[in-house]
Amino acid sequence: MRHWHIRSPETETDWQQYYQLRYQVLRAPLQQAPGSEQDELEAEAFHLMLFSPHGELAAVGRLHRLADNNAQVRYMAVAEACRGKGAGAKVLAALEQQAVEWGCNQVLLNARDSAQGFYLRAGYLTQAEAAPLFGITHWQMRKILRLNGSEMQLQHWCNELTETWQKTIPISQYMQLEIGQFDGNSLVCRAPLSPNINLHQTMFAGSIYSLATLTGWGMLYLQLRQYGLTGDQVLANASINYLRPVALQPSARCSLQHCIGDLSALAPGKKVKQQIQVDIYSGDILAAQFFGRYAVLPVKVTA
Repeated sequence: MRHWHIRSPETETDWQQYYQLRYQVLRAPLQQAPGSEQDELEAEAFHLMLFSPHGELAAVGRLHRLADNNAQVRYMAVAEACRGKGAGAKVLAALEQQAVEWGCNQVLLNARDSAQGFYLRAGYLTQAEAAPLFGITHWQMRKILRLNGSEMQLQHWCNELTETWQKTIPISQYMQLEIGQFDGNSLVCRAPLSPNINLHQTMFAGSIYSLATLTGWGMLYLQLRQYGLTGDQVLANASINYLRPVALQPSARCSLQHCIGDLSALAPGKKVKQQIQVDIYSGDILAAQFFGRYAVLPVKVTA
């Protein structure tokens, strides 16, 4: 079975295809000259090209570094035959992951008016109207990839989270849930197999679901702590795909770029929601994927 394949351009033919798709999608419809699809940062930028299961070039995108430990996405282009199939989302996610590996705090971009909805669905927030390009309205958008805190501050928040789990969610103690790592971007939680095992000597499905739920809840908690917000966190709805048994050390991994939803409206007392993806691993093998929609309710002040 063939799959989508993503990689950086390598050969001269790759680069020709890469720039040709950019030009066809982004510049030719605006009657711009060939070459206008490139700029002075090409040599130092990170480039990706996505191929369809049939081997056709489906989408391209570019990432370059900015000052203040940020990165910028530019020249996202999807072939017409591959639109609506998730090609753009795959390239964008891979560019975001590269920004994480660079240690960037956030990704910035200027979105065309027609593409603003796509980036909003991917978790980007609109900041302001950008300068128009070729007469097309653009919007400055950003996505946070790393919470702003020192190593000591991150550890303090994790200690608070562990204490909150133990005091308010008793199942976390029975499962022996613990935080394995939190670096501001990625939260890893673990629970030993022995207290969560079923008759098949693999992790009980309910424990897998609980591990994922609590990890997503924990990532939401950590974001609220960083933003200085408080509220009652609840899981509104969720789905999980069990891919294979968890027979080795279970762990749950959640990254900030997979948390979609603005929390800032909680400050003036409004309910907020966030969609969070959590991956469950058996050792180093992906075993389940959880998609939870969490809500945070403002705390009611009593007279």
